[in-house]
Amino acid sequence: MNFLTGALPIIPQPSSDRGTGGSDGSRAVVALGGGHGLSASLSALRLLTTDLTAVVTVADDGGSSGRLREELGVLPPGDLRMALAALCDDTDWGRTWRDVMQHRFQSRPGVTGSLDNHALGNLLIVTLWELLGDPVAGLQWAGALLGARGQVLPMSTQPLTIEGDVQRRPEHGGGLELVTGQARLATAGVHGKVSEVRLTPADAPACPEALTAVERADWVILGPGSWYTSVLPHLMLPDLRDALCRSSAKVCLTMNLSNETKETTGMSALDHLAEIRRYAPELKVDAVLADPDVIEDPEAFSAAVAGMGGRPVFGKVGAATGRPIHDPLRLATAYHDIFGEN
Repeated sequence: MNFLTGALPIIPQPSSDRGTGGSDGSRAVVALGGGHGLSASLSALRLLTTDLTAVVTVADDGGSSGRLREELGVLPPGDLRMALAALCDDTDWGRTWRDVMQHRFQSRPGVTGSLDNHALGNLLIVTLWELLGDPVAGLQWAGALLGARGQVLPMSTQPLTIEGDVQRRPEHGGGLELVTGQARLATAGVHGKVSEVRLTPADAPACPEALTAVERADWVILGPGSWYTSVLPHLMLPDLRDALCRSSAKVCLTMNLSNETKETTGMSALDHLAEIRRYAPELKVDAVLADPDVIEDPEAFSAAVAGMGGRPVFGKVGAATGRPIHDPLRLATAYHDIFGEN
């Protein structure tokens, strides 16, 4: 594989005016979330617009991200890395750098090494943060290196901790349990029902660039993703929640392809909507995209969406394999139709 080298491409910075979009007049879109869910929406949205911003949760405390956060006192880079990888173009350059960012080190058999399970992209991002002293600038440089089709921002420049109250089921001992940490909360639904979730510190400031992106957006995409640990945290951060409620941007909520996750066991699609309304009652939603296979009662679901100010959009957006994974092309088609009809 041959590459021509040259000056490092610099990501064009968006203008301060809302709705101006990219140089081709495309819509300004902000996608909120984290992990695989945000990667799915970004993989679709990069096909539709050149003015795309990902705002990513920073509460991860597991795996490589958790180790780097604990040892170096930095933001957990994992979800930010996944967002950057999802924005890589479908070219030799983009595919190669996507694979480089996602590569994880594994020691040879019988050896436990300090790099085990670290993703190279996490190390690269943290290196840029340490050299530049600015998490936003570091992500911009990483995006430029990858040729990312958009920018990636943390929801806060301060590492956050997520905790929740979990009502344990009788067969698991009963009682109310405080579960602290994203990694633990992500599996809490297996033995109980999550009843309340909080971020600490509760008054952490939102990333200023993320607030600006929301303010000037034409569309904000919330979800899919782990409901309590990737989607709802954006509505728990006061500055970001207020910006979302004030913004004149239209909002599309994207539902998951399965309600039965380790985090939301026993919850219906209606329960998912109710949690959005509970944490951000003032948020107006213009459209809710859902695969009909996961909607138990379409009529009740449609009524609940109408109560949030929006309309339901039902469509097959899952991968043909049948696994609960969004297909980028199907998701892009659905978003394209939603953008055009609102």
